[in-house]
Amino acid sequence: MLLGSGELGKEVAIAAQRLGCRVIAVDRYAGAPAMAVAQVAEVIPMTDADALREVVRRHRPDVVIPEIEALAVDALAGLEAEGTTVIPTARATAVTMNRDRIRDLAAQRLGLRTARFAYAGSAAELAAAADPLGWPVVVKPVMSSSGKGQSVVRGPGEIQAAWEAAMAGARGAGERVIVEEFLSFSLEITLLTVRQWLGPTLFCPPIGHIQERGDYQCSWQPARLGAEQLAAAQAMAQAVTDDLGGAGLFGVEFFLCGEPGAEEVVFSELSPRPHDTGLVTLAGQSLSEFDLHLRAVLGLPIPEIRSLGAAASRVILAGPDAAAGGTPTYLGLEQALAVPDTQVLLFGKPEVRPWRRMGVALARGGDEAEARFRADRAADAVQVRTSP
Repeated sequence: MLLGSGELGKEVAIAAQRLGCRVIAVDRYAGAPAMAVAQVAEVIPMTDADALREVVRRHRPDVVIPEIEALAVDALAGLEAEGTTVIPTARATAVTMNRDRIRDLAAQRLGLRTARFAYAGSAAELAAAADPLGWPVVVKPVMSSSGKGQSVVRGPGEIQAAWEAAMAGARGAGERVIVEEFLSFSLEITLLTVRQWLGPTLFCPPIGHIQERGDYQCSWQPARLGAEQLAAAQAMAQAVTDDLGGAGLFGVEFFLCGEPGAEEVVFSELSPRPHDTGLVTLAGQSLSEFDLHLRAVLGLPIPEIRSLGAAASRVILAGPDAAAGGTPTYLGLEQALAVPDTQVLLFGKPEVRPWRRMGVALARGGDEAEARFRADRAADAVQVRTSP
């Protein structure tokens, strides 16, 4: 059972069905992407604990795979106690959906290098916490997703607006934010980390990525990383995933800060599931992040994770003026697919809204620059239109 049936859930469902699984796709709205390829679809309010418990108990799945953060995660612990296998674990899902819990785990319990940070429960507390960190600072709700409620604050005069933006973008009832020092970084990477039930922890080639509005825009693999920096990232990823336990693929994010060749690796965030930036693995690896997730979950062998060479992805977005609720149509596929070594994945979302991610272009190339150029060119060719 997938709890969350977006574009990543769709790829998980495809990987699961290729291994003979029956898939139940659950989400808050009908027609979610994974529902198009699952045997069963269920629509429930995902943050309603009673509804979540009911749908799991009724179907009695062998494995429950949370694929989104906006869940009634407290219900998962009770289901796990009843014998339901939650991936990677109910605790891991709960810890990682709260920025304060995962940051406390990484920085205080495990001693990983993170940005300096503090918490605040009001605009006044935010102002007091931000000043010692030095301006600018980054303010985020402790519970949100895809960059919602996040802002860069350049001085005390912007505190109130940042607080209000964080509260508007927060998920759940908690009125608390995390405020971080603003890091000047040369590269942001995702290290996809595969934790197996019995075998060793495995790592994919690192993925470089760029975010805008708190959401990923493009990624490429393999990212150029020094041996020392890669070893540091792998050690931190293994420490935090070992603490969280269970099995499956984790998306562990890091910043690289400092002088080229001597960058410091700084832990940022973690998702206990396939990662947006990892869509590039559909072109760049012998086994995609979705194949790896299913093999780890089902206890199947992973003999090798092999790079296929330089690969890149670029998101296909609805425009900022897209009519919310409109039905999407697409133009420019002929031009996009004429780009060599390129694929276009349109996710099948039933409605458009401003800046919504509607698809992705994937490309391979002789080197990173060529792969990124091809992915950008293909994505730019696709235009998202809406009809009433």
